Amino acid sequence: MTHKIQLDLVIKTSKENVFNAFTQPEHLNNWWTLKSSGKPELGVEYNLNFTDIYNWFCEVSHVKSNESFYLKMTSSDKDWNPTTFGFELKDHEHGTLMEFTHKDWQENNHEFRNTSYCWALLLKGLKKYLETGVVVPFQERD
Repeated sequence: MTHKIQLDLVIKTSKENVFNAFTQPEHLNNWWTLKSSGKPELGVEYNLNFTDIYNWFCEVSHVKSNESFYLKMTSSDKDWNPTTFGFELKDHEHGTLMEFTHKDWQENNHEFRNTSYCWALLLKGLKKYLETGVVVPFQERD
């Protein structure tokens, strides 16, 4: 049995803006990573760098422009390695509904629960970034 994190949030902007903020390195670096690289194209490798110790890699496993996007981890820590994360975007009366999923966790352990909490904080930061333009410096992010 595997475990998954599921979070829904409404962001007051277009699906295109949400998609770009999660898939374009220049936006990822404003709310999540220290530095990143990659393109939202099937099979393309992303580098998600948080520190020298947390320098992770993943591959685009699914992409439908302005609709959905998933990354399969390829080089990270042992808990994250078998996982895939991403989202589905839907029109909402107040903007865009992001249905976020991080699946294929092998254990319901501390790392799984901590990551669930961190994703909630990070996605709140993504929402704030998209709705207000506020960029929190990497060192000040929760």
